[in-house]
Amino acid sequence: MSEPDATTAPPAAPPIPAVAPRSPWWRFAALVVVLTAAAGSLLLWSPTEVLSGGLADRMPGYWFGPLFALVYALGTLAFMPRLALNAAAGLLFGFQLGMALALLGTVVGAVVAFALGRSLGREALRPYLRGKWLGAMDQRFTEKGFRSVLVLRLVPGMPFQATNYGAAFSGVRFLPFILATTIGVVPNTAVYVTAAASAGRPDSAAFLLSAGVIALLGVGTVVGLWRTWSARRRALAG
Repeated sequence: MSEPDATTAPPAAPPIPAVAPRSPWWRFAALVVVLTAAAGSLLLWSPTEVLSGGLADRMPGYWFGPLFALVYALGTLAFMPRLALNAAAGLLFGFQLGMALALLGTVVGAVVAFALGRSLGREALRPYLRGKWLGAMDQRFTEKGFRSVLVLRLVPGMPFQATNYGAAFSGVRFLPFILATTIGVVPNTAVYVTAAASAGRPDSAAFLLSAGVIALLGVGTVVGLWRTWSARRRALAG
């Protein structure tokens, strides 16, 4: 029997299959689940009812303030309108402390929403930001993030949550986003906190002024929506 040829190479080992990277759509699905659960939780609890249902009388003041800011932030994640949360801040704490806690809750909610959107949703949605209009918007947010976010925060009727996730999906950096949010929400927050804090004195200058500004904000929102609808209608007709 002949001996095996020493020059014959041993059979190659089968290739190890590469581990397929996890699709970004799994993370996006997780984001949708988290946000849906947060919004659906309002069927079981209401941030304003939790805060105003005698909780302030049962807790020391130094605990109730931070708790209010935390519940405020969770309320924004659950898509609860900030005007209701701002009104609760004014009713429970007055203008100065209520304003400070409302701003703190706003910033915390914006930070959490930005982190969720950036880590779970951006990679999946980036391929859809290459169109003409969306690509231009993404470029604007990337290059002029602070100014873009600030303008959206100041626009009457612009949903707070939409700006959070829109900025997270774009290329805006974290620090400009937070700075623009902190500055941009001050006027709107101050109006509603003032109105609630002075609701017990409906003939006071503070209440009348804040009520007038709220009415103007409402008119501005309607006008803005009408102009947007008209522009879209003309674009479709053209």
